[in-house]
Amino acid sequence: MHMADALLSPAVGGTMWAVSAGIIVYCSKKVTDELDERKVPLMGVLGAFLFAAQMINFSIPGTGSSGHLGGGLLLAILLGPHAAFLTIASVLVVQALFFADGGLLALGCNLFNLGYFPAFIAYPLIYRKIAGARPGQLRLSVAAIVAATVGLQLGAFGVVVETASSGISSLPFATFVLFMQPIHLAIGIVEGVVTAAIVSFVHRARPELIGAAARPTVTPGQQSLRKLLLAFLAGAVLTGGLFSWFASKDPDGLEWAIAQVSGEAELKGPEQGMHATLAALQERMAILPDYAFRKTDAGGQGNGGSDGNGDANPESRLGSSVSGIVGGLLALLLAFLIGFLLKRRVHRMPRAGGLS
Repeated sequence: MHMADALLSPAVGGTMWAVSAGIIVYCSKKVTDELDERKVPLMGVLGAFLFAAQMINFSIPGTGSSGHLGGGLLLAILLGPHAAFLTIASVLVVQALFFADGGLLALGCNLFNLGYFPAFIAYPLIYRKIAGARPGQLRLSVAAIVAATVGLQLGAFGVVVETASSGISSLPFATFVLFMQPIHLAIGIVEGVVTAAIVSFVHRARPELIGAAARPTVTPGQQSLRKLLLAFLAGAVLTGGLFSWFASKDPDGLEWAIAQVSGEAELKGPEQGMHATLAALQERMAILPDYAFRKTDAGGQGNGGSDGNGDANPESRLGSSVSGIVGGLLALLLAFLIGFLLKRRVHRMPRAGGLS
């Protein structure tokens, strides 16, 4: 559900940049005040895991479409909403700058749609209400599935509103909604099931991480935080380096909806002005555009789609593996660096009453 610049006007894109930047500033302040230092490494590892997970498109049967994990709700459950938003921002920035996944003008929209809705709407208003203070496995699973589905529905509707407000595409609001919401309902249910499975695993290993511990201490049979970090890190490496080979090549839900409404596989943005400038900048910065190696000859195979991984040939698979590992490492470093710097700032701040 990564928006491309072709859907947005500079006014709408710039406004959403400002909104998302404001949320980042707010979340940074809250993380400085509230984040448990032990979760800083988890921010980095989960950033890497989410980057890799978003490379795996799964087919939606009978539609010719595919979807991938958004991950905002999962991060909110494990990190809290403020650290979650900063972590998913790290992932989206890495995707846009180095892999040309999602436009630069659209980055503010993508941050809002994939970060704000799950972290600040679905998590506190749906997940926590259903899960309660000390949920069992069933309530955790139901809460995760319902909240993930609602969060993705809100994000999909946000895409439609932002596109219609821009007024530069030929996508009519009502028709676009009729295609966007059902396909993302199906994607949201799958994401909810995956989120529920991961949360259940963490709940058994370290229940205090999701605020649902019946006991404040970890029993000898439970995994240490280090083991949990290694499990997510291993999952990131396997997912990005190997499982990405088998991602669906079908267009994702947004691309599919655009094609159904417009009859075109891809919309073209303006060929001059801000759109052209940002497109040229992104082309120069992307080290592995579309998660594949750059074309080296005019007659070679093209890169993959915005969430795809090219054809099933050795070069394409190598490009996918390199993208998964490099991108995961960049997301890990950026998310960890953000958490580390914010918590270091806490230790450097003077204590109240410290001056006489």
